[in-house]
Amino acid sequence: MNNKKKSKIIQRILNKTYPKVPIPLNYKNTFTLLISVLLSAQCTDVNVNNVTKSIYPKYYHPKHFVKLGRKKIERLIKKIGIFRIKAKSIFNLSKTLEEKFNGSVPNTYEELEKLPGVGHKTASVVMSQGFGYPAFPVDTHIHRLAQRWGLTNGKSVVQTEKDLKAIFPKKNWNRLHLQIIWYGREYCKARDCFGITCKICKNCYPNRKKKFIAKKA
Repeated sequence: MNNKKKSKIIQRILNKTYPKVPIPLNYKNTFTLLISVLLSAQCTDVNVNNVTKSIYPKYYHPKHFVKLGRKKIERLIKKIGIFRIKAKSIFNLSKTLEEKFNGSVPNTYEELEKLPGVGHKTASVVMSQGFGYPAFPVDTHIHRLAQRWGLTNGKSVVQTEKDLKAIFPKKNWNRLHLQIIWYGREYCKARDCFGITCKICKNCYPNRKKKFIAKKA
């Protein structure tokens, strides 16, 4: 089965499963979206939401975090993995936004990726969910699913993003990114489906019998 056929099957199943797609991370504005995505590295969205629900009502602008300082930011996010490193990034990022962007989050990849602690994936999520720009953020989970579904060779998340963008229509990227995240969490789990159980895997590879082991990013 070629990728064109697979893409139609995948989109049909995802649209039926998730006609409305919730955004996993809770946020108040584009700045807090940026912070939440940064915090979500090596951490579950649920944990991030639990921590930020008591932060964002009071602190939601770069100037708030600059005033707090690194140590206080650490105390606020201490339940999140590698919190000291993330607190440093949040403080320096907030300071940069205040000094260079008048407290606003820039809306280009180039400027976002120059901010402390912000990589391409984080920038892609902000461009997609914050600014509505067509983007296909790829994390380790989407990377794994794209391999299971035979949409990429699995060499890197960079290659996976390129491959997915070539297969799916640009107008669907933002929606598909979220649909794939939810589907991977509920149906095509890392230690459950193994490429042979869920509806997408069975439709794309009806004859697959052995567990599929994805290459790590």
